[in-house]
Amino acid sequence: MQEFIYIVQASLEPSKCKIGKTNDIERRLKEYNNMTGKSKDNIYKYLFACEVKDMAQVENAIKEQFFRLREDASKEMYFCNPHLFKDYVQFIKSHRLFIKEIYIKEEDKKHIVKIVKKTTPSLDDRGLTRKAIMQKAQKAKNDEFYTRYEDVEKELSMYSKSIWKDKVVFCNCDDAVDTDNRNTSAFVLYFLRNFKEFGLEKLICTHYGGGLDIFNQGAKGYVFTYIFTRNGFKEIKEYPKGYTGSFDDPLSIKILKEESDIVCTNPPFSKMADYWKLVIESGKKFLIISNITNVKNQPYMTYFKEGKVRPGYNRIDHFLSPKKELVEASGHWFTNIPIKTRPKYKHLKIMPLKEIPEKYKIYDDSKILSVENGFIPSDYKKPFAVSIRPILNGLLEKEYELVTDKEYVPYINGKRCFGRVLVQKI
Repeated sequence: MQEFIYIVQASLEPSKCKIGKTNDIERRLKEYNNMTGKSKDNIYKYLFACEVKDMAQVENAIKEQFFRLREDASKEMYFCNPHLFKDYVQFIKSHRLFIKEIYIKEEDKKHIVKIVKKTTPSLDDRGLTRKAIMQKAQKAKNDEFYTRYEDVEKELSMYSKSIWKDKVVFCNCDDAVDTDNRNTSAFVLYFLRNFKEFGLEKLICTHYGGGLDIFNQGAKGYVFTYIFTRNGFKEIKEYPKGYTGSFDDPLSIKILKEESDIVCTNPPFSKMADYWKLVIESGKKFLIISNITNVKNQPYMTYFKEGKVRPGYNRIDHFLSPKKELVEASGHWFTNIPIKTRPKYKHLKIMPLKEIPEKYKIYDDSKILSVENGFIPSDYKKPFAVSIRPILNGLLEKEYELVTDKEYVPYINGKRCFGRVLVQKI
């Protein structure tokens, strides 16, 4: 009798998958799609399947290797995204009992098109923009925006691995991979997957016990520490008396100042100004996510003007809700880690003023020059206005500086224009 290991996923649950075993690969899929109480729209399909010599042994090996990525200790449900799926498949294929991958042809089904009343209005229907959503989050009591793993990996992979060597990373707005294995922060997961390659000494993360129950881990604040060794890591979970888990809790501040080397997290947008002040004044290195418009928003502009923060490499257009649904909102990475070169420098068109096309330069009612489309005058000595895009592309690393720590609002023929940033060649 043949034995198989498979990875199956439901169409409405893209953030998780089931890794199981079976002697009948076709019958097993039919069982999933005929479960009592399952929505007819939630169709299961195989992501991967293979034949093995002993399915029980392979399944147990998978459980042992990825036990922290299981949704529940009593179930075979695992967290899933393209990166984790690749890890699962690579591990299975490298197992000594692996025989061969198999491919299941999906049955041809007639697709019935139903015309239904639209129940979920688009952003346009609601008169909202991504900026408006982010601003709304800043005013809300709960910050229901969580970072996707692929966005963490995309940004952090741009930096030299040497910055992490023998360092203590503090994720002071992130849960750990809890012992119940129900959920995990993308930041924590990334560092756990790469701690050997980075040479990390320690990872500390905190659970916020008030307000929104982040990741459904419980309403009591705790500190979770991973101490790394050559062979793995040791976990220490503590529930200090009276600890809230908030980044501004006295214990969190103590850890920030006395134990950590680098802070890496997605802070709550409703407390962003307080968070920036605390972390920047601590003098620690940081890689954090914030509203993309912070470049021209008070009180953040002072930090850019003083060279205490620079944009990171990437913007982020999507976050996850607590229900793992995609939410559109415009964020960006910010850091104080020096960036000597970045791919987006190519978007800066630095040239003499006379060579800039006339349609991309205009003087407002106050005789202040504004330039568009990435053009930057190289020989202009006076302050001039740009959008936030050149700043995000690294203009402040090209011998230009902010002139003021306030947003500049130009008027042309008495008509108010979009807010901009005043810069000047050093």
